[in-house]
Amino acid sequence: MAIIELKYGKGHFHVEVPDKNLVKVITPEELGGVKNELAEIKNALENPIGSSRLREKLKPGMKVAVIISDVTRPCPSYKFLPAVLDEINAGGVQDKDITVIVALGSHRKCTPEEHKALMGDAYGRVRCIDHDKNDCRYIGTSTFGHRIEIFGELLDADVVVCTGNIEYHYFAGYSGGVKAILPGCASHDTIQNNHEMMRDPRAETGRLDSPIREEIDQVPGMMKVDFLLDVILNSKKEIVAVVAGDPMKAHREGIKFVDNMYGVTVPKADIVITCAGGYPKDINMYQAQKAMDNAKHVVKDGGTMIMVAQCVECLGNDVFACWVDEATTIEAQARRMDEKFELGGHKASVIARTAMKCDIYLVSAIPDETVRKMFLIPAKTPEDALEAAFKKHGPDATVLVSPHGGMVLTKPE
Repeated sequence: MAIIELKYGKGHFHVEVPDKNLVKVITPEELGGVKNELAEIKNALENPIGSSRLREKLKPGMKVAVIISDVTRPCPSYKFLPAVLDEINAGGVQDKDITVIVALGSHRKCTPEEHKALMGDAYGRVRCIDHDKNDCRYIGTSTFGHRIEIFGELLDADVVVCTGNIEYHYFAGYSGGVKAILPGCASHDTIQNNHEMMRDPRAETGRLDSPIREEIDQVPGMMKVDFLLDVILNSKKEIVAVVAGDPMKAHREGIKFVDNMYGVTVPKADIVITCAGGYPKDINMYQAQKAMDNAKHVVKDGGTMIMVAQCVECLGNDVFACWVDEATTIEAQARRMDEKFELGGHKASVIARTAMKCDIYLVSAIPDETVRKMFLIPAKTPEDALEAAFKKHGPDATVLVSPHGGMVLTKPE
């Protein structure tokens, strides 16, 4: 009997799977954390990819904006932000001329306590504000015909620095890079128009030719984007690599680490157990759904998926919650985003499409009624869900387990 740990919020569950049924525990071929994270961060800043050093781009009196991720992301901004600020100071720019902007995209605003957690030792050193999707200005039109509108405070800066972490993203291909600006610091309409392209078949995990990523990468042609620092994390949230420099070239180098660690090919199974990866990846269903999307490729048609995600903030988006509440049939929900795309609501359609392929049990803190309105089956524990799945598929059913489902892209053999 294999005993496998599944992270759940800041705690965990264990699930026991008979050896005869277990096809594989899907684990990334990940690197260990670097021995000295600060040294790795400083080395990246001192040896930028395709760019001069950040300090060499600066002059005294310049206004500098540094973008960081919000609390729904695992990015450890607090680890690298002080070193980035020191590098800016070395270019002659004082702390009073630096603004840290938290990229909210379409997410809720941060609390003061969350600002403090995000910034660490840099908290109080420089001004920190949340991006405001209602205070954005037009910078150009993408080749897809979309108006691109970006947060005014960012456009008023003399120098813009993007930061973040790179991992798989279920319709943008990859996170990181200029995604800090679009959708991170864009208007509601710009985000909606960008995300609406997820209906394109190329908008998939791990694809750089996703139209969503292509539009994101057009932003540097419309505004100044001067420097990037991205980190790559392992499943323990340790830094395994840091890339810095040109926003495009450095991002592409970082992607290589992600592909090498987190792209896994396995045979399809009757039952797939997946886990979003604990906090903050399972802070709400809006975020946790990505693990479901990563695992759907390896569940047999008519099979069963078991999803473990605490979701203390429930669904995490008002439009998403509205679509779930208004659901009538799974078929109608699945096609709703094709009939009229609405940012947030698209999550309900994506979940319904996966649930049409297989049964999905959800172990979470979300009320059972809401779970059922998503066309999922509530379960108290992974063990309860697995017992039900064996009853459906029989004692010889095959089982795959993906404990790091929010990070690992599983592809069928």
